[in-house]
Amino acid sequence: MIGQIISHYRIVAKLGEGGMGVVYEAEDLKLKRTVALKFLRSGRFDNEQHKARFVREAQAAAALMHPNICAVYEIDQEEDQMFIVMPYLEGMDLANMIESGPLRPTRAVNIAIQIAQGLEVAHKNGIIHRDIKSGNIMVTPDDHAKITDFGLAQMPGAPRLTKSQKTVGTVAYMSPEQARGEPVDMRTDIWSLGVCLYEMLTGRAPFVGEYDTSVAYSILNEDPVPVSLVRGEVTSELERIVDKALAKNPAHRYQDAAEMISDMKSVLEPRSQEQRSSAMKSQPSIAVLPFADMSPEKDQEYFCDGIAEEIINNLVQVEGLGVLSRTSSFAFKGTLEDIRRIGNQLGVTTVLEGSIRKAGDRIRITAQLIGVADGYHIWSAQYDREMKDVFDIQEEIGQNIVQALKIELTEKEKRAMEKPVTKDIEAYDFYLRGRKLFYQTKRSNIGQARAMFSKAIRKDPDFARAHAGMADCYSYLFWYFDRNEKNLSKAMASSREALDLDPELAEAHAARGLALALNKQYQDAESEFETAIRLNASLFEAYYFYARTCFMQGKKREAAQWFEKACEVSPDDYQAPMMLGFVLKSLNLTKKGNAIYRSGLKNVERHLAANPDDSRALYLGSSALIELGEKEKALQWAMRAVALDPDDSYTLYGIVCNYSRLGEIDEAIFYLEKAILAGFAHKEWIDNDSDLDPLRPDPRFQALVKKLK
Repeated sequence: MIGQIISHYRIVAKLGEGGMGVVYEAEDLKLKRTVALKFLRSGRFDNEQHKARFVREAQAAAALMHPNICAVYEIDQEEDQMFIVMPYLEGMDLANMIESGPLRPTRAVNIAIQIAQGLEVAHKNGIIHRDIKSGNIMVTPDDHAKITDFGLAQMPGAPRLTKSQKTVGTVAYMSPEQARGEPVDMRTDIWSLGVCLYEMLTGRAPFVGEYDTSVAYSILNEDPVPVSLVRGEVTSELERIVDKALAKNPAHRYQDAAEMISDMKSVLEPRSQEQRSSAMKSQPSIAVLPFADMSPEKDQEYFCDGIAEEIINNLVQVEGLGVLSRTSSFAFKGTLEDIRRIGNQLGVTTVLEGSIRKAGDRIRITAQLIGVADGYHIWSAQYDREMKDVFDIQEEIGQNIVQALKIELTEKEKRAMEKPVTKDIEAYDFYLRGRKLFYQTKRSNIGQARAMFSKAIRKDPDFARAHAGMADCYSYLFWYFDRNEKNLSKAMASSREALDLDPELAEAHAARGLALALNKQYQDAESEFETAIRLNASLFEAYYFYARTCFMQGKKREAAQWFEKACEVSPDDYQAPMMLGFVLKSLNLTKKGNAIYRSGLKNVERHLAANPDDSRALYLGSSALIELGEKEKALQWAMRAVALDPDDSYTLYGIVCNYSRLGEIDEAIFYLEKAILAGFAHKEWIDNDSDLDPLRPDPRFQALVKKLK
């Protein structure tokens, strides 16, 4: 065709070809400019489906005016030749660039941002590309990226595809839902962009195979090799972006291109701690500290903690207010630090502190809302009421905080804040006692907590939170101490009752998720955790148990992501970073895991300073110390944990892991037998716990595990 004139275009040179068409450089004889002509490949002109796809490509691109989308000047037909006229772009496609090796991380991110910006415009116009791949991204010599080939685009108002037409696209870049032939949305383009970003960073595809079917199997069932293992200089933040874009569940993926763009830009422009703190304070935010016990007998700690926790639960309903989790706020319990310093450490704009004096049927509650920036009181009040008025007081405090911060409530938020947890003050008192005991996690405490929740339910059978607390107790008993099917059955029944009583209670969904996970109904469990997070994005337990549920299934990368979210929601908690470090280590991300261990160990030490008898903190901290090379101190902490709780299966199993990692096989086997005799029988966890790998060849280990169901 070189030299021919088609319409008013003279063909100059062939630029390339693909499955559908052939592209030529041409001279526009009317406007005296160089263009690119894409012709429908010979032999496909008579195929109506191919012609329709060709027209769709032109229509989709023509509808989008954006610097990162290759424009379409016109579509025309001359005799038996149909062609699209586009700008002539110097440069090469991304696939050819990657053939020369991986790109510098900053360059890769810059290109990915441009692709995402083009997709953002397409998606806002209702257009899903469905064939984003490195071969469809043109990059000019000055690194300007443009999306091409909208031939498979899903457009608004277009007829729905038949089942036989659904699985379209290039297999190596298909999202799991696309590979299954399911309906797709903008998140399938985000997955494909994630594949391109992985390729740019590593020089290779994340999912490979000899045949399309084996590639599709890999997409559906396997995790790619972590970017950081292929390319050491890739930061953990950038790796997290790739991981999130390639989440197999669309709900865990970036929900739109704008969200991914924001994260990628933050990688290019790392912020200082001061800038991050400033960003956190860009909207009203609050930390509710535990209230001080001013009662004569000093026996109302459980009540003071419970009131603060219920205020947190109340404020979480307000969308325009950032509310720090209970775990982070309570990390400063009993400290004498300046409120402004606490607020700055927690990254909030305001702090609520108060005190409670309870005597007989009377209660006095004082509360003050303090601005972190200047230390001034924004609002304060004192309530002298009867005990039965405590629910009204909690509601009033929440409403006054919202008014003081000038936040406008929606009708739904108003109803949620006015909704009482129970109408029975005695039931409420039993419930608060139960929560206080439950947080201590030891077997004796769990049993006592269950008794308190039971009393609360007898006083008020419709108390949904108490039923959720009861479910958590039975789940913990089954999980760590007594693998009796009756415990699991009761956890299932109590969590179901909690949901029936209050379908909008986040704690009920989290409790249900844990029970379902222990019953090996993993998909339903994950759905419950996601609902809990939607209802209360600050609920630490939802993220933490979601992560542990993923680990039970051997889904370690997903577990790491949810443990990381748990750390974000509650940055002062000591458990989540210890578990995150452990999972990263099992994924061979040792450098990243050790960094998490180091930061998490500070949380452990702060927690132990206030709770020196917490055996769980001791053995989890011991685990971190082993990884960081402090063997002597690790063993000291481990022995302290055993001395505190010699018959606690929870603690004993932690000691097993530590001795195994130290290569002390006989000691590890000894404590494993003790842990199992004490009630630890969580075989799914043992099967996936890399800490126990040194023990697996030992016949004694095999015999012990064989006894477990």
